[in-house]
Amino acid sequence: MVTTAATTPRAKIRRRGERSPLASFGLHATLIVTSVIAVFPVLWVLLTSLKPAKYANTADFVKETTLANYRQLLEDTEFLAWFANSLIVAALTTVIGVFIAATTGYAVSRFRFPGKRGLMWTLLITQMFPVAVLIVPIYNIMATLGLLNSATGLVITYLTIAVPFCAWMMKGFFDTIPAEIDESGQVDGLTPFGTFWRLILPLAKPGIAVTAFYSFITAWGEVAYASAFLVGDENLTLAGGLQKFVNQYGAQWGLMTAASVLIAIPAGLVFLFAQRHLVTGMSAGAVKG
Repeated sequence: MVTTAATTPRAKIRRRGERSPLASFGLHATLIVTSVIAVFPVLWVLLTSLKPAKYANTADFVKETTLANYRQLLEDTEFLAWFANSLIVAALTTVIGVFIAATTGYAVSRFRFPGKRGLMWTLLITQMFPVAVLIVPIYNIMATLGLLNSATGLVITYLTIAVPFCAWMMKGFFDTIPAEIDESGQVDGLTPFGTFWRLILPLAKPGIAVTAFYSFITAWGEVAYASAFLVGDENLTLAGGLQKFVNQYGAQWGLMTAASVLIAIPAGLVFLFAQRHLVTGMSAGAVKG
């Protein structure tokens, strides 16, 4: 009787790297539990926003489902003004921040100039200070310049947060782009800025996407500076406006959760737009940072 290789004990040995059924079950169970933990708070906020106020603190999520919270939020509060103010501030921070970070990162990646090392250390050190330390000096500077209670002052403040990190990241990304491309642009008669704009920037889309995403989220979700620098309902951003729903006697959870759902929409759209570039841009920026 001929014994085939498939019936030998050696052939029955599990291949290297193949998981056992128990290990596979444990992995999938862990992923399911982790996903539930991640999604549960978001789902809770969404369902709470669809409940009447009397059920806000209960687990009756599908009882008397209504859009009254959204209707009241949009019709009886200044939410649309807060939303517009935040959108303007975040858009300006994103556009200006991307331009400054990209040009700064390209300059320190490609050129040698006096003070280059000092500039890089300055960009790095500015990221080490917490908001609690910086808010008072920045407030005094904005007050001296007459930029308090204005979108301009808030945009400048957010740029001081976003640009240092993004410039470092863009510098690491530009380091991965061959310098021969710059040389070919010079041969074709392009200026340094023309080379950057026409040849290098199109290759830097993943890094630009990460920079834009970080700049937008920095401005969209920031609370401390917005609360300290802005007054008056018509001038508030979403961060300051949401505090109107909380007082010493309680919180208007229906309006709060409805606002949270609407606030998440722009951030989600920006993430969907930039997601295919995020991993590439962040990993490339970390190679030679």
